[in-house]
Amino acid sequence: MSHNGVNGSPPRGKVLTLDSMNPNVKRVEYAVRGPMVQRAVQIEKELKEGVKKPFTEVIKANIGDAHAMGQKPITFLRQALALCSYPELLDDDKFPEDAKKRARRILQACGGHSIGAYSASQGIEFIRQDVARYIERRDGGIPSNADNIYLSTGASDAIVTMLKLLVSGEGRDRTGVMISIPQYPLYSAALADLAAVQINYYLDEDKCWSLDVTELRRSLTAARQHCNPRALCIINPGNPTGQVQSRQCIEDVIRFAKEEHLFLMADEVYQDNVYADGCEFHSFKKVLFEMGPEYSSTVELASFHSTSKCYMGECGFRGGYMEVINLDPDVKAQLTKLVSVRLCAPVPGQALLDLVVNPPQPDEPSYASFMKERTAVLAALAEKAKLTEEIFNKVPGIRCNPVQGAMYTFPCITLPQKAIDQAKEKGQQPDMFYCMKLLEETGICLVPGSGFGQRDGTYHFRMTILPPTDKLKFVLEKISDFHQQFTVDFS
Repeated sequence: MSHNGVNGSPPRGKVLTLDSMNPNVKRVEYAVRGPMVQRAVQIEKELKEGVKKPFTEVIKANIGDAHAMGQKPITFLRQALALCSYPELLDDDKFPEDAKKRARRILQACGGHSIGAYSASQGIEFIRQDVARYIERRDGGIPSNADNIYLSTGASDAIVTMLKLLVSGEGRDRTGVMISIPQYPLYSAALADLAAVQINYYLDEDKCWSLDVTELRRSLTAARQHCNPRALCIINPGNPTGQVQSRQCIEDVIRFAKEEHLFLMADEVYQDNVYADGCEFHSFKKVLFEMGPEYSSTVELASFHSTSKCYMGECGFRGGYMEVINLDPDVKAQLTKLVSVRLCAPVPGQALLDLVVNPPQPDEPSYASFMKERTAVLAALAEKAKLTEEIFNKVPGIRCNPVQGAMYTFPCITLPQKAIDQAKEKGQQPDMFYCMKLLEETGICLVPGSGFGQRDGTYHFRMTILPPTDKLKFVLEKISDFHQQFTVDFS
């Protein structure tokens, strides 16, 4: 076949190449689904093709995907969603009346009484009202306005949307955004995509990954030499580090944000996942308002929640919301315009969110079973959090902080110099070298700490605590044995 151009003109290359594509996209990295996961998928294919391995399955402990790890869906949520998806089931006696009541209410608000229809861009109005009432209950009666609620495609969509609004300027005036290290790679990826400046502040591993305002100030002062810091992101409970911030810490952060004129972004998607004695979730919104008008009327805040975590684990439905506080009215109009470009968040996800914020009440038929299932999920996670800490801390060369909340552990690993040198020869980060070797030898897929950020000279990995207890014990023992053998092999 001829490769000549049209009418004999010289052939032209592709319009879109690595050289001509958006350079920001090339800078995006997302370790949670990076090279480790790609290799894990290849190994799964090899196992199916009969390739012999020293293991029979790949265990993906790299991501907080609860149902993929074996967590059972909450019956009431799925019953009501089934009714919304196939309304003819509303005549079926197998479904409880409280699930039917909620499904009818949701369908009544949908175009054509179908969750297949678009909704308003900000989200179905009565669901936003239900979210506002949920926030009021959670925060002890502090008012929440449905007009400040934006339903989103998981929390991630809302976080990226807010970052889009915040990023502007060129050169030294380019927006800088402060993010914790270690961090959830959504933040670094979104900032790279937006060509914003990532400003790192370090959590204190020796104090159970606590946040210190002195470190925030150090980070901010250094950043002001080369960019315009405008926002501070907090993940509480922490991902990947599993810490739960104290109320005092949250107050200190709010004061700091006010003093330094920073927009606060509070990622609170693990708010029900608190396990450690003496730890309690405090929402930034609640603390902000309890600090009085000096703060509650001035500090700009966006807080985020999702149906993907907590006891629900419904990652695939992509339900979530954002609440904005003290947002300039003109900017709010721009935000509403921006979310309208993507039409609306998935309506099944909106329906699920409504069920989460409006669960069965004590006088309803599903209440007992709902509470039993919810309590069992959170109790099992608390048990697994403790188990993970205990087993890892018995292994020489692994140091694991208490998993106070969320659904991950982020232990520090000591690596022999020989392994560090060999990793560098291969052009790999030492903890990537370690995790890749673990995957090849055991079938366990983790995420190296370098994908989340860490202090120079330290090495970590992130592992979810979601697998069923028996499988989690197996995984922990395999990692423990591997670490000890790895240390011997490279000493």
